[in-house]
Amino acid sequence: MKKIALSVLFAIIGFALSSTVFNLQHSFLIGILVLLVALWTNEGLPLGVVSLLPIILFPSFDILSTNETASNYSKSIIFLFLGGFMIAIATQKTELHKYIANKLLSIFPSTTRGIIFSLAITSAFLSSLISNTTTALLLIPIAMFLTNDLSLKLRFVLAIAYGASVGGIVTPIGTPPNLILLGFLEQKGIETISFVNWIFLAAPLAVVMLIFIPFILSLGAKEIVLDKDIGKPVSLSGEQKRLGLILITLIIVLFVNSKIEPFYSGLGINEKGILLGYGLLMFVPKLGFLEWEDARKIPYEIIFLFGAGFSIAMAFSETGLAEQIASYLLALTSLPVFLLILLVAALVTFTTEVTSNTALISIALPIIYSLGEAAKIDIQLILFVATICASYAFMLPIATPPNAIAMSSGAVKVKDMAKYGFVFNILGILSITLIALIYWQFVI
Repeated sequence: MKKIALSVLFAIIGFALSSTVFNLQHSFLIGILVLLVALWTNEGLPLGVVSLLPIILFPSFDILSTNETASNYSKSIIFLFLGGFMIAIATQKTELHKYIANKLLSIFPSTTRGIIFSLAITSAFLSSLISNTTTALLLIPIAMFLTNDLSLKLRFVLAIAYGASVGGIVTPIGTPPNLILLGFLEQKGIETISFVNWIFLAAPLAVVMLIFIPFILSLGAKEIVLDKDIGKPVSLSGEQKRLGLILITLIIVLFVNSKIEPFYSGLGINEKGILLGYGLLMFVPKLGFLEWEDARKIPYEIIFLFGAGFSIAMAFSETGLAEQIASYLLALTSLPVFLLILLVAALVTFTTEVTSNTALISIALPIIYSLGEAAKIDIQLILFVATICASYAFMLPIATPPNAIAMSSGAVKVKDMAKYGFVFNILGILSITLIALIYWQFVI
């Protein structure tokens, strides 16, 4: 009860402070947001319970109606997660992740630091080719298998989650905010960033983050004692071969389906449908691997978490709080370019922590666009900074899909993610700002 009481106190303070700047409805929304973040962080209530609170609180304080709020818990992206979780459960059931783990350990050093680097780099590489959500879903069972030590599980799972976020920015197809930016540029009649140019822009930042994040995660970690069977050559069973072939076809379909402008227009199939379709395939007799009872292992609290994120984003938009914040930001246009980019990077990064990055960037891009026009700086540059920062929020599970999937593993507590994530947020903000000023503004 102490944690709940403390969260309510923080919410009241947040409401009181915001009421000096915003109207009553906006202040209520900010107070509720503080309450949710506090409860997610101190775990005063279960994650799923906190994530369902907007359905009660938003109508109670006249922010959104019950129907408007509840509709966010059935967004189409949630079915992408359902499909991905089904595939991940099948991978664990067939123990295919053990085979993949053995292969990984035959390539990289089997020290704790070597494994953390290998997991982060593998995750980042795959996330540049397929979505970071899918990558995290496929790799985290491997991290959970490698050790029984809880502190090492935490570091391994975070290495995959953070690696997926880091790699997701390397190509336009790695994470949804990238595609949202390209669509926004096209809508505004601004020249879009080509697939190849995007890689040249984002790759240096990803390399920097892939050096620092695994290194920091490995600091103070005990040396791993691998299970005697891990690292030994193993052969694939019939079930594992069948699932392996299905996963290979999934990766091929996802890659072939991806649009690579201006060279290839893709198949045009919705990725959410592909993931759900492959997930349901896991239940087909003689082809799949799951019974309906296995569906109980799906972490539904993570689905509720994303529903909460979309609800918060809708509340910001529908109540006009986003526009109100934008009007205050316009006062910053007289600042030097360095400070303006730094503030945009910090604002987007930390705001993304309390809502999904996909929902946040949809709201933020029009705001940042107006800010860039008023400040008379390169529009592409400042929008690119904002978009990358939307994927580089590492503190809370609601911020990005890989963070949420890391929480679903059971190896990560919100307070642990927040502790490491704050350091990586600061690292990301500084790295993005410096690279934007030293490199991006001369290339974009």
